[in-house]
Parts: sequence; C-alpha cells; structure tokens
Amino acid sequence: MELKIIARIHSDFPTKFGIPRQSGLVKGLRATVVFEPEYRIAEAVRGLEDFSHIWLVWQFSQAVRQDWSPTVRPPRLGGNKRMGVFATRSPFRPNAIGLSSVELESIEYTKDLGPVLHVSGADLMDGTPIYDIKPYLPYADSHPEARGGFAQAVERRELAVDFPTELLEQVAEDRREGLVELLKQDPRPAYQKDPQRVYGFPFGGLEIKFTVDDESMRVTVRSIERIETIIQ
Repeated sequence: MELKIIARIHSDFPTKFGIPRQSGLVKGLRATVVFEPEYRIAEAVRGLEDFSHIWLVWQFSQAVRQDWSPTVRPPRLGGNKRMGVFATRSPFRPNAIGLSSVELESIEYTKDLGPVLHVSGADLMDGTPIYDIKPYLPYADSHPEARGGFAQAVERRELAVDFPTELLEQVAEDRREGLVELLKQDPRPAYQKDPQRVYGFPFGGLEIKFTVDDESMRVTVRSIERIETIIQ
C-alpha cells in the first residue's frame, strides 16, 4: 500500500524540542495545513467547515527507521521504565505514523495554495507530512469514561511562568498566548531536572531560553534571540 502525502503543516516549531507532548494540550498554538499541489481542490474539503475539530494522520518524519523495538521508554515515565510500543504514542514504531486531534478554526480559500486549513492545538513540527484528514465526530470519538492507563496515572502539573515584559514584547502578539501555555506544560525532557541549566528551543523565528525550578514549580524566561542572529 502506498501512502500519499496530501499536505504539510506549517507551525512555529522547526525542531522537535518544545513541541507539546500531545495534541490539544496547548490550544493557543496555531498552525496552517497546506495541501500538496495535486490536492489543492476546493471540492475536496466541501462540508469540512461544519466540523469544529479534525483528525490529522501524519508521519513522524524525523523518526523513520528500518528497525523497531517491542518496548520503548515513555518520557511520561521519566524515560526510566519500558512499556510496550503499542501501549505508547512513541514515534519509534514499526510504521512511523502519528494521529492528532486539532481544532479547525477556519478554511481560507487562496488563489495559489487552494484551501488552507487554520488549526490550533497541533503537536507537529513544521513541514510534517500529512497522509490524511478526517472529521472529528463527538458522538463516536469522545469517550469521557475511558481509562488513561499509565499516562493518566502520572500527575500532570502546570508551572507558573515568569516572563519579563521586555522579553514577551519581542514575541509576535498572536503567538504570545501559545508560548506562555507551552511553557506552563514544562517543555523539558522529563528526565532533565537541573535547576541551573538554561534550556532553549526555537519558536516562531526566535530562540526561547529558560530555566525551571522544580521546588517552586516555576519556569523563568531568561532571554530571547532571533534565530538569524544565532545562525550567524
């Protein structure tokens, strides 16, 4: 079976670091889905505007490999315990396919790119290839009584965010909410707990540098630099 790339997502994340661990966790993050030339047909999305959420079926393009392991170390468990690969959402699986539920904010019909989907809450790296788009059906896809296994057993916490005004103003206004929400989720790898370490990740053309104090459950933004300056 040949899977065809029908679209690619454009987000503020050029690398994997900093991307939310699941879709929908950071609703303030916005992205666009741009169809490949062959699929830039308005009729192909007819009726999609009536749905509030959609499923994206996509490829872990940075994790494609020939071999696979029956067990993986989920970051949710600090990377210290192995679980079956099919009991996780690890990118390292026999078929490097991901599934994300995102909010469909609008559909923009353009002359050059055809229908462009504006979505929020995505957990995909910029340029990620998308294999399929399906409408989210609340009556069938929502299961409030579902059990979350080990992922639900691990406590989810939000950090307080110290973001100096002079630094926040360097971020585009329409990206500030999403960035603050992201920092609240603690973007560090789960196994890294060094309060002295300065972490950094690229976001929307900027390098965001921060520290985390686990005792006070507080993340502090230390500096922001334009990536163009860093590359030079």
